[in-house]
Amino acid sequence: MKKIPVKGYLMDHHDDDSTHAHKLFITSWDGRPVHTHPFKGVTSFEVGHNHHYAGVTEPAPSGVPHVHGYFAVTSFNDGHKHVIRGRTGPAIPLPNGGHVHRFEGYTTLDGRIPHVHAYEGTTGNES
Repeated sequence: MKKIPVKGYLMDHHDDDSTHAHKLFITSWDGRPVHTHPFKGVTSFEVGHNHHYAGVTEPAPSGVPHVHGYFAVTSFNDGHKHVIRGRTGPAIPLPNGGHVHRFEGYTTLDGRIPHVHAYEGTTGNES
């Protein structure tokens, strides 16, 4: 099994209710800096409504072929919300540098009339 060196830092977080949590921020993967992409959009119109969503992809190594995982919770509309998650397509180079990724899929099932929404889009440039 290959060991991959990962560098990053932990942020310690305490809330007023005495809970304790850490967030891990990865800065390099196998010696390469990592990057993320913002993404946002609007789902398809189903059962009389749609939902908005926004998020940031999971980090991935820069300078090599890669995809990103993504996850977001939609806006609360018509008494419910949905989850979107998946993996982007491969990097699409931009003429002035950087790249974006396509993503698409279906939300989780929810609602008083159970249904899903389709979604699709292109991430923002890498950050």
